[in-house]
Amino acid sequence: MSQQIISQTIPDGYWENAKGNLVPESKVKPIDKLRDQLVKDLCERAEVRSKELSKFKLETLGDVHAFIEASVEQYGVKSRGKKGNVTLMSFDGKLKVLLQMQDHIIFGEQLQAAKILIDKCLTSWSAGSNDNIKVLITDAFQVDKEGLINTGRVLGLLRLDIQDEDWKMAMKAIADSRQVGDTKPYLRFYKRAEVSAEWKPISLDLAVL
Repeated sequence: MSQQIISQTIPDGYWENAKGNLVPESKVKPIDKLRDQLVKDLCERAEVRSKELSKFKLETLGDVHAFIEASVEQYGVKSRGKKGNVTLMSFDGKLKVLLQMQDHIIFGEQLQAAKILIDKCLTSWSAGSNDNIKVLITDAFQVDKEGLINTGRVLGLLRLDIQDEDWKMAMKAIADSRQVGDTKPYLRFYKRAEVSAEWKPISLDLAVL
């Protein structure tokens, strides 16, 4: 039997709290009402700005790719896909737009073999290995709250110069397991007062404004 989802209608004169319980409006403190209204207003305005930024990103990406196509076509060829980073600069050298294509790395099932081989190495090295190395390796395979492995830490193991056959096989397993899940475009904007001055980012991130 399919599970039915019943939506509860809040009757007049009641408020629903975070636990889903109905509370008489007369029992809701004025300060709680004021906080509720403030949060709802701010989040509503934030959603509007979020949609505007999303539209701005799509339009800007379209403009940049259209320009790249036009620039490439003057040489009688067509652009092959949308891979690769591109920097566009104003004529006076004081403004620039940076388009970066960033690959999202994921790992295949071979990573399990790498973990088994690395555990084998740690066991055989346990008598004289550096505890810092153990922590570094163990942390690389810890998952975050979303259950995802830290890609940077795992790939960082490839840079360790350890001469051990099991370790080398583990590193081969990591390299073989590495895949490009998807590629995301990132747009960044910069300006400077003079050509010799340092570039300053034009931030669209509330956290850094």
